[in-house]
Parts: sequence; C-alpha cells; structure tokens
Amino acid sequence: MKILYLPKPLGIVLLCILISTCTNAPKIPKEKTKIQLALVASGIAGPVSADAPKDGSGRLFICEQTGKIRIVKEGQLLAVPFLDINTKLDVINKQYSEKGLLGLAFHPNYKSNGKFYVYYSGKGNHKNNDHKSIVAEFTVSENSDVANVNSEKVILEIQQPEENHNGGQLAFGADGYLYIASGDGGGANDEHGGVGNGQNLKTWLGKILRIDVNADSAYNVPKDNPFVNNPNALPQIWAYGLRNPWRFSFDRKSGLLFCADVGQNKWEEIDIIEKGKNYGWRIMEASNCFNPSKNCDTKDLVLPIAEYSHQEGVCVTGGYVYNGIAIDELKGQYIFADWTGQIYTLQQQGKEWKMKGIEIADEAGKIFKENVNSFGEDEAGEIYILCQKSTGPYELNGSVYKIVKQ
Repeated sequence: MKILYLPKPLGIVLLCILISTCTNAPKIPKEKTKIQLALVASGIAGPVSADAPKDGSGRLFICEQTGKIRIVKEGQLLAVPFLDINTKLDVINKQYSEKGLLGLAFHPNYKSNGKFYVYYSGKGNHKNNDHKSIVAEFTVSENSDVANVNSEKVILEIQQPEENHNGGQLAFGADGYLYIASGDGGGANDEHGGVGNGQNLKTWLGKILRIDVNADSAYNVPKDNPFVNNPNALPQIWAYGLRNPWRFSFDRKSGLLFCADVGQNKWEEIDIIEKGKNYGWRIMEASNCFNPSKNCDTKDLVLPIAEYSHQEGVCVTGGYVYNGIAIDELKGQYIFADWTGQIYTLQQQGKEWKMKGIEIADEAGKIFKENVNSFGEDEAGEIYILCQKSTGPYELNGSVYKIVKQ
C-alpha cells in the first residue's frame, strides 16, 4: 500500500478494512467533479512532500522519503538533487516505513536569505526511543539549484518512542512563524502514560507546534502561543489531541489551517486547527468515542469538519484549498485524498462542510488509480498530487502530477 505514511502497512490496512464494523457511516455523495492530471515528474523514490519558494523561479521541490530533495525546473526533473541527507536518516525499512525525510518549508524571505527547513527521522540517542525527529535549517549554495549540505542548523529534536506516527509537515503561516506536525509517538491506541501523548501537554507528541525561527538561538517561542504562561504545558504547543497529522496546510485566502489526522481502525478526519484547541485523540477517533469506547466526555473537544469510515477508505492524506486559476469550479475548495487514490473536496455551505468525490483521469483519459502519498502547491496556487505504486520507499515508481482542467 502507500509508501511511507503514513498510513499502515498492507496487512494492517487490509485488517482495518475487514474489521470496520460501522454500519451508520456517512456515504460520500456520488456526484463528482471531473478533472485531469498532467504528469510533471516520474521515476521518483517515495515522493512525500512538495513545496515552492516564493522566488519567482517557478520551480517545484519534491522530497523523496529516502533523503533527497529533487527539483522540477522548466518542466524537467533535474538529475542532481537540491539536497541529499540520506546519511543523516535512521534506518528505513525497504518494504515499508514511516521514517525518512518527511517535510519541507521555505522561509518566507527565501529569495533574500536562502533559508529552508526540513523534518527528518534521525538516528536515536536515547535507549528508550526508536529514533528522533529533527527539524533543521539549511541554506542554499551559490548555485540556486543546489543546497549547502554542510549548513545544517538543528532547530529542535523530538524523541520518538516508536517507529511510526511521525507527522512531519512543516509550513509557515502568514504570521511568519513555523508550524510543525508531530504524531502521537506511534504504536496503536496511543498507549503512552495515563492519558496518551495526544492529551499530554508535557510532550510535543500528538501536537501542532508553533515557533519563531528568526532567532539568534535555534528558535524563540512566540509570546502569543496559547500555553506560554501555563506551567503544566510546553510553550511550543499550538494545538493538541492529534494522532498522526499527515499533512496540514494554510488556505492562502482565509488563513484557515486544514489538517488531515489519520485514524486508528475505523475513522479518518479533517480538522481546522485553531489556537489552543483540543482535537480529541485518544478520547475520540474523529467524532466517535475511542477511549473510553462509550460515553466519552466531549466537553472542550473540537470535532472534525469532515470524516469518513473505513467502509470508504483506509488512510487520509491532507491537501490544499485550491487557489489557482486553471479550474474555476474548484476555487475555494479543500482538496484531499484517501491513500487508496480517491480524491475528495470539501466546500463550506453555511456552518456545514460538504464532502464530494473527484473523478480524475490521466492525460490518456484513464481513471486515476495510484496511491496518494501527499499533495503540493506551487507559487501560483496550483495543486500537485504525489503518488506511488507500492510501499517500498526506495522503488523508483513515484510520480508527481499537476491538477489541470479536463
């Protein structure tokens, strides 16, 4: 199944499908918007993230899970990687792994300062942890298509007790601060301590973090972070109660922060992340009780704007609100996917969000059937789908497609 995710290995995904017993799951409307995909790049090893610097170059930068950042420039995938940090990564299983190079974000002033940030799985240095997630800053070299691999500045490290649920998304908000997604520490059921990492405000695991990288030291904590003055919480936390946030993004127009949170065995969800809010895990799985299994206390919990059961899919992949100019009928809609290849949109109607499927064909008119690892957005607001035909992170069967009008 999917490459990294980020969802679950093939056997577990199949198990999820088999044991999903929800009979009252909402069905996705059958009406579908029809769009087409244009192939941008192929022969990529585990494409898991894509970003574009605001430098007017028109380039798209793609993260390979195994440690390379590749550049698509003037329609061509450059042979020489922008960055290669393979030797810095913890061991990645050749069949399936959730470790690797997982996130990329360019500094808002990249054009002048050349700084960018990556999230990767580094080798562990604590005996009770599997590895550590590292957020690091790098700078570009004199060659604009090649980074300075020796410029690394470690911003923060997150100790990971298990190998999975690593999150990894990075993005700068309109406020200029860096937002970071961290999963709950892995394993199943968030069995970490009495309440689980998602509900524990003394850990960065299961959280969205917010920091200021414009600092003389590694980073500063923004003074308006919600838990700055709370002695029982870590000040870097922006929001909590997440299981495995696999891709969040800011809507350029509204500023809303959309986040896809991968479920346990029955439910997948989309949340709008707000300052200081609790998104429920492990008390809730989407809008359903999880621990306890019945009669859970939902007070002060924020429920998702959309969810779907494992009768519809297996693992959610977050995307972007469409702000491009190519497809008028998609403007203002949030585009995301299930890992199995079904693409969805969300559109707000009053206080509700309507979820609808998208029918996608490739350039030859064939219905799209690849596994969706991630999404990307270019400088112009057009959206890309990052796909792979297997779970092996080293296999060169990954592709990047651009969403275009049919």
